[in-house]
Amino acid sequence: MGIRRNSREAVLQFLFQDDFRGFEEGGDLNPSQRFADFCSLYDVQKKARPYAVELLTGIYAVRFSIDSEISKYASNWRLERIAVVDRNILRIAVYEMTHTENLPPEVAINEAVEIAKRFCSGESPAFINGVLDAVKLGLTKEE
Repeated sequence: MGIRRNSREAVLQFLFQDDFRGFEEGGDLNPSQRFADFCSLYDVQKKARPYAVELLTGIYAVRFSIDSEISKYASNWRLERIAVVDRNILRIAVYEMTHTENLPPEVAINEAVEIAKRFCSGESPAFINGVLDAVKLGLTKEE
């Protein structure tokens, strides 16, 4: 498994924790400091931490616009009704698709699907793939 995959999985676990308790708790501390605390408790590879911090700070900076994109393309699903793990995998992938340079959307989608196969229920990879494909098509139309 690559370093960026490890970064994404660590970010997923961190976001899951925050989403589960509510994002407002601990909001007074910046995500990178809280992630450092998280890394001290869990075994996160040192090489994976810089990209994870980059993802986290970016996701927290634009979380509401990411959630809006997910809501727009997750037909017939309210964001709060999407499973917590699925929702956070989508957040990571949408952030990478919209804010990370030199990363093709197909790579972000593939990574999200592979992570979903590891952490989610049986139908989640297909659901995540469908939503992210719709996001990708929407981004292509906007260009």
